[in-house]
Amino acid sequence: MAKPVPRLGPAEIQRVIATAWDDHPPFNAVLMAHGLTEGQLVQLLKRALTPNAFRTWSVRARGR
Repeated sequence: MAKPVPRLGPAEIQRVIATAWDDHPPFNAVLMAHGLTEGQLVQLLKRALTPNAFRTWSVRARGR
């Protein structure tokens, strides 16, 4: 099980989502830029995005 997602402010959450939606950075880029693991990123996106947006992101992330 992944570590719990640290408390982030709304602005930080938006930056994480923007980084995750970018076509180029892998999970390592999110880890380096925001200090989140892959599991924490997935948890955060599940919580912050609508179910349809999360599924869309998930498919895009698998294709990278």
